[in-house]
Amino acid sequence: MTAAAGKPGVYELALDPGRSTLDSAVRVAGLAEAAGFDALFVPDLLRFGAQGTIGAQEPLLTVAALSQVTRDIGLIATVSTTFHHPFNLARMFGTLDHISNGRAAWNLVTSAIGEENFSADPLPDPEERYARAAETLDVVHALWDSWQPGALTLDPDGRAVVDGSRVRPIDHAGRYFTVAGPLNIPPLPQRRPVLIQAGQSDAGIELGAAYAEIVFTSLPTLDIAREHTARIRARAAELGRAEGLPLIFSSFHATFGATEEEARRRVQERIDAIDYERGRAAVEDMLGGGVDLSGQPLDKPLPESLLPRVESVHRRRGRVDVFSRRARDGLTLRQLIVEAQDTGHWSAAGTPEQLADAVEERFRAGVLDVISVHGLDDPQEHDFIVNGLLAELRRRGIVAPAAYEGGTLRENLGLELPRVAVPVPA
Repeated sequence: MTAAAGKPGVYELALDPGRSTLDSAVRVAGLAEAAGFDALFVPDLLRFGAQGTIGAQEPLLTVAALSQVTRDIGLIATVSTTFHHPFNLARMFGTLDHISNGRAAWNLVTSAIGEENFSADPLPDPEERYARAAETLDVVHALWDSWQPGALTLDPDGRAVVDGSRVRPIDHAGRYFTVAGPLNIPPLPQRRPVLIQAGQSDAGIELGAAYAEIVFTSLPTLDIAREHTARIRARAAELGRAEGLPLIFSSFHATFGATEEEARRRVQERIDAIDYERGRAAVEDMLGGGVDLSGQPLDKPLPESLLPRVESVHRRRGRVDVFSRRARDGLTLRQLIVEAQDTGHWSAAGTPEQLADAVEERFRAGVLDVISVHGLDDPQEHDFIVNGLLAELRRRGIVAPAAYEGGTLRENLGLELPRVAVPVPA
C-alpha cells in the first residue's frame, strides 16, 4: 500500500532455492499483479547463513526474468553499493528499466555481511560504507542524466538518431571513484529508477534524508516509528527535499486468523516451535554479534552491561538500536527471541479487520506510506491478504481499487523526478 497513490503496496518475494524458483516466482508475480500490488520486492543476503539459511537468489537477474512475464507491476531489486562499482550499477538498473518499460526500482543497501566474499575483510565501518554509497549515487545519477533532452530522436523512417553533442561526459573524480562517462545506454524510461534505501544508523538516516525517495525501515512499535519518521523527515527538510519525502516503507509481518482466537492460536503455535538455543544466537546477531547470551536466563531481562554501545557496532546499527531499546524496556530474553523471529520488523496478529486497524493507525499517524506483505503463495494467506486485508483497506479509503494508473512505477507511486541530490558529508 502506498499513501501517495493509494495502492496496495509491495509483495516481498523471497524465493525458496530448494524448489523450481522461476516457476514459483512467475506464479506469485502473477498473483501479486492481479491483486494490484505496486511492486515485487526481492531481498538479498550475501553469504551462507550461520543458522543454515542459504541466502537469496541474485535479485537483479530474478526481477529481469519477471519483467518478461509481467506488464504493470514494479520490480525492486536489493543491491549493495559496498561491493559494486557505480558504472556497472548505472548500466544494470538502466537496462532493467528499459527491459521492463519503466518499472525498475533499486533498494540500496550498504551490506552488513558478506565482506569475506568480496576481498573486503574487515568490513568497513558504517560511516565509510555510507560515504561510498553517497558518492556511488552521485556518479549513478550523473550517468543517468548524462543524456540531455533531444540526444535521442527518431528520423522520418523511425530509425534512432543520436546527437553526440547532447551526450556529455560526467568527468567524476572523487574519493572512491574516477568515472569519465557518459553512460553508454540510451535515456531511461523513468530517467531514474525509483530509489529505495535501507539503513537506520545515523549515517543511514543521513543518506536516506539526502537521496532516498522511499526508506525501508524496521519499526516494531508506533513510538519508534514516530521518532524515526520525524527525525529523517526533519533532516530531509533541512536538505531541501520536498515535503513528505522520503516515504516510509515498513515490512508488515502479519499473522491472520478468521477469528481473533484463531490468530492467537497461530501465534502460539509459532512460538511453541521456536528453538530457543538457536534463538539466543539470533538475538546476539540482532545486538551486533559481539554479545554472548549463552548463560543468560530466558525469563529475565538482559543486564545493562551486556548491551552494546550502538556506535561501537559495525553491522546493522539500526537493528542494534531497536533491540537494545527493547531490552531496556524490560523484555526478557525469551521475549526478545520471539521478536527476533521477525528480525525487528513490525508484527501484528488478528482478523483482517483487526490488522487493517493496525495499518490504519500508522497510516493516519503519518508514519506509513508503503507496506510489504508476504504469503500470497499459500491459498489461505492469499485469501486473507487479498479478500481480507486489502479489501478492508479499500473499503476504508486507504487503498484504491486494484488498477495501475500510470505507465511506469514512478507514476504509479505518485513520485516526481527527484531534484539534484544533496551530497552527504563524508
